Amino acid sequence: MPLPLATAPSWLPDQSPPQWLLALLLNGGLIALAQRTPLLTAAGWAHAAALGSLLWGCLGWRGWLAVVLYLLLGSLVTRLGLRIKEERGLAEARGGRRGPANVWGSAATGAALALLAALWPPFSPRLLVGFAASFSAKLADTCGSEIGKRWGGTTLLITTLRPVPPGTEGAISAAGTAASLGGGAVMATLMLALGLIQGGSTWLLVTLVALAATLIESGIGAGLQRRWHWLSNELVNALQTTIAALLAMALWRGGA
Repeated sequence: MPLPLATAPSWLPDQSPPQWLLALLLNGGLIALAQRTPLLTAAGWAHAAALGSLLWGCLGWRGWLAVVLYLLLGSLVTRLGLRIKEERGLAEARGGRRGPANVWGSAATGAALALLAALWPPFSPRLLVGFAASFSAKLADTCGSEIGKRWGGTTLLITTLRPVPPGTEGAISAAGTAASLGGGAVMATLMLALGLIQGGSTWLLVTLVALAATLIESGIGAGLQRRWHWLSNELVNALQTTIAALLAMALWRGGA
């Protein structure tokens, strides 16, 4: 049964050369100014410029700002309790700075959905729900992982519910799971405030799908990632965001 279409948002930008020129100039200038901030590596900033240009060109300032806020929130959460996580050997590499693989592992799904929304406006409301879910799921994962490693207390392997050390692939905790739910809800709220999604029921769907995708990712980490060493964290992130987007788009029924 084909998915029903909805009305394309009136704010979707036209795909004219001036729109893309503005995207390139704006993002190039902002990245040149932001490179000294300790969020990304030098290469990470270059890839962020490409991502930002694509988002602005496809979705205008709304889609661009949503991902900038995701990046800021994710980086802030990563730095919470950084000194203690470093002492325990649980901190992210490079002091939490993210490189190109981190940028695209988190954002490739959302970038693809933004491009599809620009190319096929009649499908854009559903695609934007997937876009929102992908970044909500990634912030949910970041919040759950970073807060769980620092304040999680008892951590259990999701597949067996046996205690494991914090930071183990596939480990979950009560505090980490609550943080995942909160992170997903915060990102869904930003998506709602920016007009990328509409209505309370869609907000709830995106929030719950973000949590579900995060728990599924923990299952992938506990099962497949521990056996398949080529399955990197970045690939698992891409899988998680894709799962969230597909679930949200499949379950969304339109309206508010």
